[in-house]
Amino acid sequence: MDRSDFRKSTTYLKYAITLVLAVLVFRGFMPELLGAEKLTLAEGLRIVTEESRIVKLSRQDELISEADTRAARSGLLPHIYGSYTRNYNEKQQGAVMGSQSVYTQQKDFYAYSLIVRQILWDFGGVSSTYKASKKILEARQYDYKRTKNFAALLFTTGYLDLLESEKMVTVGEKEVERLETHLKTARSLYDEGVITRNDLLQAEVRLSDARQKLLTAENTRKINVSRLNNMLVRPLASTIETEEAAGSAWEPIDLDRAFDLAGKERYEVRIVDATLEAVDFEATAKKAEYYPRFFVEGGYDYAENKYALYDGSWTVIGGMTINFLSGGSTKAGIDKIRHRKNKLITERKKLIDDIRLEVERYHLDLANACEKVKVTKDATFQAEENLRINTIKYREGEGTATDVIDAITLLTMAETNYHRSRYDLLRAEAGLMHAMGQDLLEVYR
Repeated sequence: MDRSDFRKSTTYLKYAITLVLAVLVFRGFMPELLGAEKLTLAEGLRIVTEESRIVKLSRQDELISEADTRAARSGLLPHIYGSYTRNYNEKQQGAVMGSQSVYTQQKDFYAYSLIVRQILWDFGGVSSTYKASKKILEARQYDYKRTKNFAALLFTTGYLDLLESEKMVTVGEKEVERLETHLKTARSLYDEGVITRNDLLQAEVRLSDARQKLLTAENTRKINVSRLNNMLVRPLASTIETEEAAGSAWEPIDLDRAFDLAGKERYEVRIVDATLEAVDFEATAKKAEYYPRFFVEGGYDYAENKYALYDGSWTVIGGMTINFLSGGSTKAGIDKIRHRKNKLITERKKLIDDIRLEVERYHLDLANACEKVKVTKDATFQAEENLRINTIKYREGEGTATDVIDAITLLTMAETNYHRSRYDLLRAEAGLMHAMGQDLLEVYR
């Protein structure tokens, strides 16, 4: 190989190595690039209410109840039975007629039958069982909607927690930046002999503390991201890019009106009401066991028999059945249903009280958060002006390092309180909407 060929081979090898390294680097960053996507509150709510595991579990309960309803309906429809037998007998059956014996049946034969049975009237037993199953299905449907709305509330609060943690990271970064600027100024003044080393050490210690708080805020944000990914059924390490939530366009509502809405719209109340109706139908079905059950039955019976005049025949039967004694099980069943109904009535009263307490708590939280937002917003402007004045005085030698650090701390506290009050307001708003039975998926659409 001459020198020119060697140079070409070396050049090609360099290109190949560069390409491989570029691919490896791109693959290293690719998960972050692909994982980051814009996720609005409305889009997240749509995903959670469709893909959340607790929502899917509740949906399966609804489907199970739907199958139970179809099974209960079968009692209202005709039942068709069929059978086939093959008989092998040791002896051939016959009959004695005077002094003679004659065969009446083949030794081996087959037989089959087809029977149709329909209940005509059972004093509402089967129909009440079917109606009870439909009410239970209705309760399961309400529970499915309740679970979806609860999952929406969890996601909404989690999303707001993430937004708040992002603001806390921003506040922490600003605090570190301000303290770094102050430390730079302090070092310059120290080099000029204007301040003592004590002022410089104070700024360094405060900066170290601010950096630690920033690390804590960043860790909190990562935890909130993982929580949302868990709700969204995504890998916990997936990156989420949020969008600021504006809240719902809700109208201020008085407490009594909120109580009325909650009592009518909450799915928990609807579930109890539907269950109470189902219990009434179950009681009717149980009492029907005391009365006769009338039915009609028809079919065709065939038995292979060359000695018989007719091998098969059609039959129609009308009849009734009645249970005269069941050992007290029917009475015990009725008592059980009555006690269950009384329990549900008490549970409904307790549920209403709990809902009213929940509505009142969120209503007070909302009013409190509204006032906090107004107060903390003004405090932020005042803290910014305070820091500006103290920074100027410090640079001119008229103020102290403690004044500047205190001003930075006050501004950080004011910004923290403002952002927390804002998201407390949004969380209280979401909680109140949920407490009143409003569909959060529609509220934040």
